[in-house]
This record gives sequence, structure tokens and C-alpha cells, in this order.
Amino acid sequence: MKLPFPRTDAPKPKVATTEDRMTLIEHLAELRTRIIRSLLAVVIGIIVVLAFYSPILEFLREPYYRLCDKNAELTCDLQFISPLEGFSTRLQVSTYGGILLALPVLLWQVWQFVVPALHAKEKKYAIPFIGACIALFALGAFLAYWTLEKALEFLIAWAGENVEANFRVGEYIRLVGMMVAAFGIAFQFPVLLVGLQLIGVLTPQTLLKGWRYAIMTCFVIAAVITPSGDPFSMLALALPMSVFFFLSVLIGWIVQRSRRKRDAAAA
Repeated sequence: MKLPFPRTDAPKPKVATTEDRMTLIEHLAELRTRIIRSLLAVVIGIIVVLAFYSPILEFLREPYYRLCDKNAELTCDLQFISPLEGFSTRLQVSTYGGILLALPVLLWQVWQFVVPALHAKEKKYAIPFIGACIALFALGAFLAYWTLEKALEFLIAWAGENVEANFRVGEYIRLVGMMVAAFGIAFQFPVLLVGLQLIGVLTPQTLLKGWRYAIMTCFVIAAVITPSGDPFSMLALALPMSVFFFLSVLIGWIVQRSRRKRDAAAA
């Protein structure tokens, strides 16, 4: 029956309130808090590296020292040709080291900021993913440091005969930093593959079908991003990435199988 007058109890459209606006403000305030904490962690890491700069520099120069012990013609002392190069190198080492030391805190702050938007199933993967990222980056950094001696030997040998190697300290530290960054970032490759399989973008079967292209891609990426360009470092990067590819497929297959068993039990 049609009423002759409009209903007063009809639901009204929801109007944005001060509480809704405060929710956004609180969200931005939380983002600011996470950024400040991350910056403080980096600053503390920089201070720690500055305090132990001399032993850290000796540690970074160790691959070159080992190479000098094998070749008496090399000059082991690193040089600087600009008055500010020594100071800038100290800041460079401290900044790189501070970021590496603060990396767990940085990833934790990112996770704390993102976790409210995740579902319960997604939250349980967060901590393992953060741990895997840190562990794989550390493994990549170690491998880059281990291959540095061979990379330097290759670069010096390819400079030609009657060419004296006098490395600038800034350029040497830059090469070490680039090697560590390249290996550490490339070693996040399996985390990306596992994540894409967990969210359903890729399947283990799809990855296995294109395994030849994947291996070729690993070698191409290693050849492109390896700063030294020597074959030893490229193989040291490409081979683990190829192994990580098959491990990622195995992990995806295990997760897929467990999901099918769980769905079958629920049905």
C-alpha cells in the first residue's frame, strides 16, 4: 500500500563524520611514526659503523689484501686523490653499513604498517617472509664478499701488462657496495616467486613448463647486474638463482598440495 506521505524511518545515506576523518589522520600519523623509527634505526646504525670504522674498513679490504699476498707486484694501500675523498668514503661506508644494520627494523616497521590491511591467512606468512628476505640478503652479501677476490684478480689481469693497479679507496668501496647490493637484491628472487604462487598469480606447473627460459633469464640477469662483470662472479650469482628457482617451485608445489588436502577435508 502506497503511503500518502514519505517515510521518516527510511535509512539515510552515511555522511562522513569527524571520526572517519580522524581515522585517516591516525593512519597518516602511524605512517609518520614508522618513518621516524626507521630513520632513527638507520642513524643508530650509522653511529655504530662510525665507531667501528677502522676494523670495518680492514674487513672490506681483506679480499684485496689476500690478492696482494699472491701477487707481489700489487700495491695494497688504497689511495685517495681528493682532500674530501677520505671523509666522503667514511660517510659512504657508514651509510651503507647503517642501512644494513637497520634492515631488520626497516622490514619490521613496514610489516607493522601493512599488517592491519592483511587477512588472517596472509598475516601468518609475514614473519617468515621477512626472515627469508633478511637471510637471503645476508647470504647474497656473503657470496659477493667471497667472490670479490676473484673479481679483482680478473679485472687486474684484463687491464693488460705493464699496468700498475692503484685503487682509489672511494671507488673500491663503491665496487664492494654495488656487489653486495646486486647479490643481496638478486637473492630476493625466490621470495618473489613464492609470493606470486601463494597469491595465485603463478602455479608450480606453469613455472616448470618454462624452466629453460627461467634458467636462461637467471644467467642474463646475472650478466647484467654483476658490477664487476667477471665470469666467476656471474656464475656465483646465476647458479644459486637457478637453484632458488627450483626450490621456489618445490615450495609452491608443497603449498598447493596442502591446500588441496585441506579443501578436500573441508568438503
